[in-house]
Amino acid sequence: MSFLRRRSAANPAGPDFDVLAMDPGDWPGDLGAGLLPAPDGSCQGVFLRYDLFGGRGPAMIIGNLPEGSPARELGEGQVPFEVAQLLLALGNDEPVEVLESEDVPVMHEDNLLIVRRLKCSESRISCTQFDRSDGVLVTIASWDRPITDDLYQLLKPLPAEMFQAG
Repeated sequence: MSFLRRRSAANPAGPDFDVLAMDPGDWPGDLGAGLLPAPDGSCQGVFLRYDLFGGRGPAMIIGNLPEGSPARELGEGQVPFEVAQLLLALGNDEPVEVLESEDVPVMHEDNLLIVRRLKCSESRISCTQFDRSDGVLVTIASWDRPITDDLYQLLKPLPAEMFQAG
């Protein structure tokens, strides 16, 4: 994925990496974004919460976690950060774990992605992950909606201005 690159600035106002997600203008519902700060003020990840349910909970969360982000460190069977955030937002406090994963090839523009499809103990959750060439892990977690290969064609780098404090 050569079109993605790490950004660097003297005083970062947001993530120092490109965030790959769906453009909010392409999404008909509400959108929320969150940054995961480190104690030193650097950004340890970005997640975008897409809500199609009219404020009754998110339909999808897409996370971008760079190498070294503590949110990437998972124990055996533990769900990704984005799945945990999705469950929290939906008010679902039932224990959920990852049962298995499968690697499948998917095309994104001219690039081949190796996508991990995670099967969770909560069958209404769909979750996929892939590593970008710049070391950022992208995770897509969806509630009650399957993640199809068409979704990857909607992913694109979002402008840095979206994540700057104003």
